[in-house]
Amino acid sequence: MKTSDTDLDLIFKNTVGKKVILNVEEPKKGITKAEIDAAMQTIVENNVFNSTGGDLVEAVEGRLRTTTLDVVEE
Repeated sequence: MKTSDTDLDLIFKNTVGKKVILNVEEPKKGITKAEIDAAMQTIVENNVFNSTGGDLVEAVEGRLRTTTLDVVEE
């Protein structure tokens, strides 16, 4: 039996220039690039999160990641 799971990775840079990835499980179906970009910009502008390298200062990219699982059965 196959199952698939989709996550949304939001990738930012922090104050020291390192990448920080925030993972959103099961984003809404049909989410658009414009919606992802707007959400990421809101996160940066409102300083919603910080990391060990400081505040998130730049939205780099959003990506949908789909994982397919094959259940091994006898």
